[in-house]
Amino acid sequence: MAGLSWVARSRAPLSPEEIHSLTSVWRARGLVPVLIAVGAAFGAWSLLLPVVPTAVIDAGQSETLAGLSTGVFMLATVTTQVFTPWMLRTIGYRAVIAVSALLLGGPTFGYMLGMDPTPLLTVSAIRGIGFGALSVAEAAIIAELVPLRLLGSATGALGLVVGAAQMLALPSGLALVGIVGYNAVYAIGGGISLIALVATMLIPGIPTPDEDEQTQASAVRAPTWHLVLVPALALMFVTTAYGAITNFLPASMRDLDPVYGAALAGVMLGVMNFAAMISRYFAGRVMDRKGQPGSVLIPFQIAAAAGVLMISIILFLELPVWTMTIAALFYGAGFGAVQNESLTIMFYRLPRSKASQASAIWNIAFDGGTGLGSTFYGALLTTMVFAPMFALASAVILLGLAVTLMDRQLGRHRVVEVNNLAVRMRAVQAPRRYRHSEHRSEHRSERHTDR
Repeated sequence: MAGLSWVARSRAPLSPEEIHSLTSVWRARGLVPVLIAVGAAFGAWSLLLPVVPTAVIDAGQSETLAGLSTGVFMLATVTTQVFTPWMLRTIGYRAVIAVSALLLGGPTFGYMLGMDPTPLLTVSAIRGIGFGALSVAEAAIIAELVPLRLLGSATGALGLVVGAAQMLALPSGLALVGIVGYNAVYAIGGGISLIALVATMLIPGIPTPDEDEQTQASAVRAPTWHLVLVPALALMFVTTAYGAITNFLPASMRDLDPVYGAALAGVMLGVMNFAAMISRYFAGRVMDRKGQPGSVLIPFQIAAAAGVLMISIILFLELPVWTMTIAALFYGAGFGAVQNESLTIMFYRLPRSKASQASAIWNIAFDGGTGLGSTFYGALLTTMVFAPMFALASAVILLGLAVTLMDRQLGRHRVVEVNNLAVRMRAVQAPRRYRHSEHRSEHRSERHTDR
């Protein structure tokens, strides 16, 4: 009975006063179960991300089908993410997370039917639906659990969990294949994803936006896409390379080391995600200190492009396998920081009532970029080898850098108009830094200016 009452207290709805009185993200009720669900979802996804395309190739199928397996997964993911904010408003966070965890985990066993196109792509599509809804719900609820002044630390914690899950799961999948075989790995991936279902029991109810905030959001009529387009493009261009790396790095490293290349590629993916985990947390801390996101976006876009270019050079010159570690660190650091910077920019620019929309747009950019990269670069491999393909992926990241630089320059010369971004940004003021000793009354008096 005591356990049931504790669960009931954990599930009790949050109040605005409880949220705004927080002085540490780790005191946020519901944060730990949400992070557990995040770790389970991304762990299951990452475990199978390089495994399925490699299984397709090992089964004698084409590289195009291998890339398409991830592309279809991501297409279903992105399509679902478009409708997830509506589902969150209609049936709530807990229900969406529970159902999507089932859709992500259950169909995984269908990969045991074989790597023929029909069962392969059907299972990938169903899992993509689950992952799409789950990823949006988990990122959006992070912004609902903490006040804006702690958002950098909260998204940094999210980044740590995502990075840790990917760091462990990506190399583990390929390593486990050599020990227990593909079918056992599919079962493990399905079981891990269902942990998110258990975590939903401890997620609290989320309060609806207050009237003042809704009025403010409706009064400012700047189109949402004006506010989030640049960070979304910055993220999408970086993640196209992620799709190429996760799908084709194992096969490309076989050219450098036919015996251990695929297994070593798993280690490189782990190194990459370790760097991403650290850089996401670093970017979040920098944002909280400066009170505004975006300050490290450009340098880390450059780092990501440099890392992918290094992969191309290493493959072209047939350099020692260990040199891939340097490339993985550069791309991973850039990849992680761009994730955090783009997400916090979106949360800052949109009111709390649109947190689910910000999360959906961010995830669409992330997963859309991954899917496009997997499909497009997989198709290119029918006409070119790995080295020039990765060089092209680096150039695509630089396109995102150009968009960011152009937006930053134009931002200095924007004319203030009724629906212009400058007006919108005045309505969404960045909060000043708070001392832990400030009174709760101050938090309550300023809570409507946070957004």
